[in-house]
Amino acid sequence: MTSHLEEQYQASWQERQTFAENMLPIISQLFRNKGIEVAVYGRSLVNASAIDIVKAHKSVALHEESKLRLRESFPFLEALTKMSLSPARVDIGKLAYNYLFLGGANGLTIEQYLEKELADSLAVNSEEPAAQDVVLYGFGRIGRLLARLLIEKTGPSSKLRLRAIVIRPGKEGDLAKRASLLRRDSVHGSFNGSITIDEENNVIKANGAFIQVIYAKSPADVDYTAYGINNALVVDNTGIWSDEEGLGQHLQSNGVAKVLLTAPAKGDIKNIVYGVNHDMILAEDKIVSAASCTTNAITPVLKAVNDKFGIKNGHVETVHSYTNDQNLIDNYHKSPRRGRSAPLNMVITSTGAAKAVAKALPELKGLLTGNAIRVPTPNVSMAIMNLNLKEATTTDGLNDYLRDISLNSDLQNQVDYTASTEIVSTDLVGSRYAGVVDSQATIVDEDRAVLYVWYDNEFGYSCQVVRVMQEMAGIFVPNLPAA
Repeated sequence: MTSHLEEQYQASWQERQTFAENMLPIISQLFRNKGIEVAVYGRSLVNASAIDIVKAHKSVALHEESKLRLRESFPFLEALTKMSLSPARVDIGKLAYNYLFLGGANGLTIEQYLEKELADSLAVNSEEPAAQDVVLYGFGRIGRLLARLLIEKTGPSSKLRLRAIVIRPGKEGDLAKRASLLRRDSVHGSFNGSITIDEENNVIKANGAFIQVIYAKSPADVDYTAYGINNALVVDNTGIWSDEEGLGQHLQSNGVAKVLLTAPAKGDIKNIVYGVNHDMILAEDKIVSAASCTTNAITPVLKAVNDKFGIKNGHVETVHSYTNDQNLIDNYHKSPRRGRSAPLNMVITSTGAAKAVAKALPELKGLLTGNAIRVPTPNVSMAIMNLNLKEATTTDGLNDYLRDISLNSDLQNQVDYTASTEIVSTDLVGSRYAGVVDSQATIVDEDRAVLYVWYDNEFGYSCQVVRVMQEMAGIFVPNLPAA
């Protein structure tokens, strides 16, 4: 016999699932047609399932005193469809919670309230930038994830258009193999959509994206204008060149306007960590670096801590998943220790990430040391930051501050925060943040602090790279409501 409590729970669940299913087409249409990415307390709902939407609403209770029901947020989502908005990331969770529980309504209707809160995105900018042609030079781990992220944005409102990938000449069947690697990934799972190939024209078709595959041994071999590609942003994922002379070869190719390196750069090339120093990118910059995955993971957290408490000095130890640079079994390698079997060993190695922080955050120059341990996992890494602070605090004080940074600051897309006591590395696969603060591991003893920051060194970094690409293309996507 069904109990009253059981019936009540089933009815409640059915209601949530129905609202979530009704939200799905609205969220998709807003994203495809208007460039509006809908989120709930930082959790993106684009390409989410109905269950993901329910879970995102449930997470609000982790941050606020009251829960947020889907029936409460749904009217805000509906209202967005009636507004003329320019591209933005709109957090309906924060908007609804503020309106319903924190006095945001103030006598306004939902429509009037949204017009006030979303004023920065109303009235589409007549000087909106033109679509930017993008070329991925190299198609390895980062190249394929960048392709997934760019394809995900394909639609009428998309401003970053993936037009081509460039790879070395391959054997017969190469195109099918490249498409297969994009379609299936042992770490990140199957591609969300449809992929077909046109072997006659060397094209990969994916979710509406028409991607020319160009075979070339060097940048000098490519004329992009022959494929209708102009003023392109070339994203170099090869790791072959890291200085102005090497990367400058791309600028000699017809159809190329700018170059972005997905690795630390040498010389005077700007190393950018989006969220920290992306305002350094100028319209006239031709070559820019997106720094390293580790530098992207630690710099936003270090900036946040330094802004509030000050950092006298510190040490950053990186516990990093193995990479293609290492050997599967023991073999010759030019670097010490990296020749030993990656799946079988923890390998002490060097990292320049701690010193590289100073390129994005000059106030920490000379204050940090760093080292790294490569471990037998294929993805998701951790940075352990042992810091001496200028101002004493407590564990709760530091955690509460970083939690607020993750929700209500200009670093909310870079810094995530978890209070889970059960989380492990595989739980962070697919994280779109530069780094995730593990609050349960935080240690504070007055002016000494130890922070543990997880990061998906592949996907989270790729999301940061896309943000730099948008900045280089003059594409501004604000977080609303504003921090």
